[in-house]
Amino acid sequence: MSATLPLASQNILIIGGARDIGFAIANAIHEAGATPVIGARDLVKAREAAERIPGARAVGIDITDEDSIVRALDEVGPLDHIVTTASAHHNVPVSQLDHDHVVSAFEAKVIGPMLLAKHAAKTVRPDGSLLLFSGVAAWNPSPGYAVMGITNGAVTYAVTHLAKELAPIRVNAISPGIIDSGSWDAMGDNAKHEFLEDSGRATLVGRVGRNDDIARAVLWLLEGSFVTGETIHVDGGARIA
Repeated sequence: MSATLPLASQNILIIGGARDIGFAIANAIHEAGATPVIGARDLVKAREAAERIPGARAVGIDITDEDSIVRALDEVGPLDHIVTTASAHHNVPVSQLDHDHVVSAFEAKVIGPMLLAKHAAKTVRPDGSLLLFSGVAAWNPSPGYAVMGITNGAVTYAVTHLAKELAPIRVNAISPGIIDSGSWDAMGDNAKHEFLEDSGRATLVGRVGRNDDIARAVLWLLEGSFVTGETIHVDGGARIA
């Protein structure tokens, strides 16, 4: 791999890298010269995804299980960066909230990444980084999305505190808007098309995001050695539209 590539010879763990946005990030990381380590709760799916990217590795990791985090980090060895896109949705009205599902959402978005940071501090190189994922729902309150909004908002506060404590390791977050990532495919073609068209009209740029919009932002933050404690909004201006 050419040493002129921006992330040449680096090892980068992508938790949630087996599908959709996570896989796009893993592929972009490969194209930038690094070795992506695809982490997923389902090791079979992680391995299948890794087989589609030359030189990629796979590891089983459940971000809601601290023992799993420790085992995975021990297995993959020293890392330059870690990216986590993990989430657990509980999109219901407040009147229908389920305690265990709320806890699961916080475990995936907030508690798990904090425990990841606890152990990543020992394996990520000092000029490396930890990159979390927030989301536009934190800035656009909407009935039925309180858990998503609150957990995503908590990520923004998490990165400022973790960046302070883990320094010089950098900690940042990306907050995507609606992305045509593949996760909406289950809606069916017609419903998906209508949803994405409506969502695009609700942005300032007149379209929804694409996986490569997020992947490019990820690469910028991984390379951005003077950026830490920040949440970068990649939402087409949806939060202020």
